[in-house]
Amino acid sequence: MNLNTMASNAERMKTVKAAWDKAPEGPKKAAALTQYQAAEKAQAAKDDAAVTKALDAAVAALA
Repeated sequence: MNLNTMASNAERMKTVKAAWDKAPEGPKKAAALTQYQAAEKAQAAKDDAAVTKALDAAVAALA
């Protein structure tokens, strides 16, 4: 496990969560929440690749 990746993902989790918090209610926010929750589970499982993938999907959902 790469410590830089872990720190990067932790910071990215905060950033994505802040963007989600500011997003208006609707299907995009709901989709982003699903992906964010997947990132949380992946982070708990220490699966950095899955965290990155889920966060990318959350960001895309909010776009």
